[in-house]
Amino acid sequence: MSEILVKDKDIVIPGQLLATGMDYLPASGTLRDSDKIVSSIIGIASLNGRLIKIIPLTGPYVPRRDDVVIGKVVDIGFSGWRVDIGWAYQANLSIRDATQEFVEKGSDLTQYYNYGDYIMTRITNVAGSKIIDLGMRGPGLRKLTEGRLIKIIPSKVPRVIGKQGSMITMIKENTNSRILVGQNGFVWISGVNPEDETRAIEAIKMIDQESQTDGLTESIEKFLKGEKK
Repeated sequence: MSEILVKDKDIVIPGQLLATGMDYLPASGTLRDSDKIVSSIIGIASLNGRLIKIIPLTGPYVPRRDDVVIGKVVDIGFSGWRVDIGWAYQANLSIRDATQEFVEKGSDLTQYYNYGDYIMTRITNVAGSKIIDLGMRGPGLRKLTEGRLIKIIPSKVPRVIGKQGSMITMIKENTNSRILVGQNGFVWISGVNPEDETRAIEAIKMIDQESQTDGLTESIEKFLKGEKK
């Protein structure tokens, strides 16, 4: 007989027994041991029908193809740029993937992206841990200008975005802010005024710190509207 031994949003530790029997399916952050499912990491249990996965409470960003990330230009070479995306190794943005314009050999590449620029970009290729290629072709991919940048735990990104973008849309609408969220945990905020930006940042940090809390959406909504929790 199959049995689930944890509740949705329970905090679990490595080796903890999550379910018994073969009716439940292990997903990320879990392992099957005979007819048992155990946690392989510290995190929050997420139950979706028969599927059990663990959302890590912390940990570094791991690049994946097609992830949209925010990165910082840290070096410029003859054929492109090197970009820090929060991984152990820098990613590569080549000229051909950065612009549709024809760029003559030896051109000053700083006219496109300069040292210290932040960009919204897409990972186009991952070949091992050291080779990560980026591209700038796609909606919303661009250099980021005026605004503020914050860092959250990458695993909390889905919670900040919400189902079908519901959470991030609520924050945008209540703070009159443009907000871009990278899968690597970097968030760019640009508001009409500094007060709106600060309120958006505080809301996002609340989600980052309290993602496992019941009624989080309602708490964030009250905060944005100036109501007490």
